[in-house]
Amino acid sequence: MLTSTRVPAPRATGTASGGGTGRAGAAGRPAAQGGTTARAAAAAEFALTGGLLFALVTTVRWVMASPLSRALPGPHLQLTAVALIVGAALAWALSSPWGRLSGGHLNPAVTLALWLTGAFPGRRVLPYVAAQLTGSLAGTGLARLVWGPVVDARMAYAAVQPTPAWSTAAVFTVEAAATAAILAVALLLMSRPAWTRWIPLALPAATALVIVTLGTLTGGSANPARQFGPALWAHQPVYWSHLWIYLVAPLAGAVLPALVSRYRAHRPRHSPPSGPARSRGKRSETERCAAGSTC
Repeated sequence: MLTSTRVPAPRATGTASGGGTGRAGAAGRPAAQGGTTARAAAAAEFALTGGLLFALVTTVRWVMASPLSRALPGPHLQLTAVALIVGAALAWALSSPWGRLSGGHLNPAVTLALWLTGAFPGRRVLPYVAAQLTGSLAGTGLARLVWGPVVDARMAYAAVQPTPAWSTAAVFTVEAAATAAILAVALLLMSRPAWTRWIPLALPAATALVIVTLGTLTGGSANPARQFGPALWAHQPVYWSHLWIYLVAPLAGAVLPALVSRYRAHRPRHSPPSGPARSRGKRSETERCAAGSTC
């Protein structure tokens, strides 16, 4: 989802400066700002998102759609195994050189949130989102090519769907809340330089927790790119009819933590009085004490 550094200081404008020489990037910020690096960063997002979807579909194929699934009876144990493997793949992606180059978003909701905080330039939002969604398609298609018809016939390309017992509003709300929670963790860690080193561990852990907790209820997507490729490849009405929820709800969930983070970064900071003003305050207090007031 993203790598390191801070949410911008109050003077940030939400756009990145030109130039740059290719230093390792911050969370949401590509390593440099030149045109070549911008294209390389978008290409890295494509490759990383595709790799993550390939890892996801492959994991589901072997954990939930093979004889190995008998060793993990019940959906919760299987979801836990999937969550651990996908979390490890995400941790590798965030820590990899490509992740440092692009900022390691791998999720359109992350890109939107970082743009709203001012940590990511607006002109790169659409290229990143396009790279993530096409990477989702490519990674899912590659899994079909590698593992064969079982990906389609037995597991519908690992596409998710909500439990029939839940209403559309409930699924939308929970998917948005899950995304908001993940991003709240990310933005909190980005707010302190000393905490950013924990991002490659904390975000995969949060993502894995969402998969385990919500996998049997909403599908535990919290990422438009996670469902986009599988749903299109599955080409079934049951997945298409809910696709809009999995595309829109994470974006809606990204807005609140991003705006809160931006407000905290830009709110006025009042310094304590100094110099003569502080001295006058002390004299006034001394005078009040001398006059018999409670001190």
